[in-house]
Order: sequence, then structure tokens, then C-alpha cells
Amino acid sequence: MNKSVSVKLYHGYGHTHNLVVYGHVFRFKAKVKQVYSNNLFVNVLHLLKLFVLKPYPFVKVRLLFNGQTVLGHTEYDGFFKFEWKAEKEVSAGWHKVKVEALNDKSEVMSAGEGLVYVPHITQYGFISDIDDTVIVSHSATIVRRLRELFIKNPRTRKTFADARKFYNLLAGANTDEFQPNPFFYVSSSEWNLYDYLLETFRHNKLPEGAFLLNQIKRWGDLIKTGRTGHEGKLMRVMRILDAFPNQKFVLIGDNSQKDPTIYTRIANKYPGKIEAIYIRNARPDKAAEAGILLKEVETLHGIRTCLFNHNEEAMCHSKQIGLID
Repeated sequence: MNKSVSVKLYHGYGHTHNLVVYGHVFRFKAKVKQVYSNNLFVNVLHLLKLFVLKPYPFVKVRLLFNGQTVLGHTEYDGFFKFEWKAEKEVSAGWHKVKVEALNDKSEVMSAGEGLVYVPHITQYGFISDIDDTVIVSHSATIVRRLRELFIKNPRTRKTFADARKFYNLLAGANTDEFQPNPFFYVSSSEWNLYDYLLETFRHNKLPEGAFLLNQIKRWGDLIKTGRTGHEGKLMRVMRILDAFPNQKFVLIGDNSQKDPTIYTRIANKYPGKIEAIYIRNARPDKAAEAGILLKEVETLHGIRTCLFNHNEEAMCHSKQIGLID
């Protein structure tokens, strides 16, 4: 084993016939131990460490899943994606997966473990943005966004009022507690923040789900965090819809950046798969623009939409259309 090399896996998703998992291989990655402190210096140091890394490009990787082996390699930024068909029936739930990084002699340099989520067969799936949709982030203003990141830790970041209640009601929409609807959290935030976001969601008791984030950044690009990758976000949403052809989806986002435009494009491409679109009115100065786009998809495709200021309004709308009890 090469102690400087590390493999990081993120929650994957899929079903028996189409499983997907993502990850990175790093030549070097700063050791990070999260300390949930209110000390500004501690939080700044922790955040900076998340961006101190050196990806391992074009290295061989091997996936191990239920006795099955799949080979691949990383891209120029150390990122890898495995997409494969399971040889054995995969039951609903979370399943362990392992990925190894191999040297030129096919010797294991490092290995990492992760989880793949296979949803129950339910009527709906939910795709949600994160920043300014679930978590207060001030994405439209870089200084305020960085202030939130630097000053707060994952357990002190604020979620919007009733976000937990709304999302957990959606998780149980037209199903039961033993077969929750799947959640996919798609964001322009970078993979650097994966563990940070995962802890924030778990601490706030939001539904467990698969995260699909943006291209990893080095410390020199920290000031650009969350500001790029909107086209990539569109592609990630499309991959989810393609992976689950038999489910209808609800899209949740905000109007601080590009969600109304992205979701409108999705609705025009997959009109029969979108049940509803919810947009948080994070920027009142852009409410009219978002309203026009939502009205367009309602008129063209009959998709129910809601531009809301508070989660209570979104919950009322969901009850009116029969999405939640």
C-alpha cells in the first residue's frame, strides 16, 4: 500500500441493471479531522484543508461489488465513474462497494469503501439543489457565501425553516416509512465539500440520499467555490432521470443562480417524467423571471409548479396537488 495515495468514494445509486458510483483517487490529500467548533480559526483551517489535495490522473482502478469485478481508470483530475450491470439481483437498500487504485504492476496502492443506494420501487423520486434551497448559503454574493463557509461548521450551518419537515414528508409521499422515496442532491458545490455536506444533512435529519457535486477544486480556486458548473449540473440531473425510466420526479431548487433555467430545460426534454417543480424565491428581484419560466412549463406540459418564499407554502401546495398527505 502507498500511504500517500487515497481513494475516496461517494454514495452511488441505481438498480440491478444500471449501477453507478463515483469517486476520486488522490496522490496526496491533507488529513482532515472535523472538529465541530465555534472558533473561527479552527473552521477556516478545516475548510482550507478540504482544498489541499493533488489528484492522481489516469491511474487504474478496480471496483469490487458482490463478487463482481469491474476495471477502469481515473480522468485527468483523478475522478472516476463506474457504471455497470449487476450479475445478481440487488435488493432495495444500501450496499457496500469497494474501489482499489492499482499501480502499473496491478498492485493495490490504496482502497476505499462506499455505498450504493438501490431505491424501492416507488412512484416518485426527488432531485434537490442544496445551496439556498436547503442550506442558507447566499450563493449570489461571493463574500457572503465564503463567510458562511468559513465561519460555520457543518453542524452550525443553517437550514431553512421547516426544511426537515418538508423533505421528510416528501420522502414518505405516496409510500410508507419502510419504502422511502429516493432523494438525489445535485449541486454546483465541489466534491471537496462532500463530507461537509453529508454531515450537515445528517445532523439536520434530512433524508439520506446520493449527492452529485461539481468538479473538484484546488486551494487556489477556493474563491470560485460553487460559482461554476451549471451545465454540468444539467447533465447530472439528466443522468438520474435516464437511470430511473419508470419513476416520475419532483425538482426542487431556488432562483439564486440557474435552477429555473436548468429545470425548464429538463421539463422540456422529459415532460412526461416531471411531476412538479418547486423554486425557492431566494432572490425577490428575480421572482418575475422565475415565474415566467414556471408558467411556461405549466402551460406547455401541465407540470405543476410553485415559486415559494417559505417551506410552509411549498408544503401547502404539495398537499393541494396530492403529492403529500
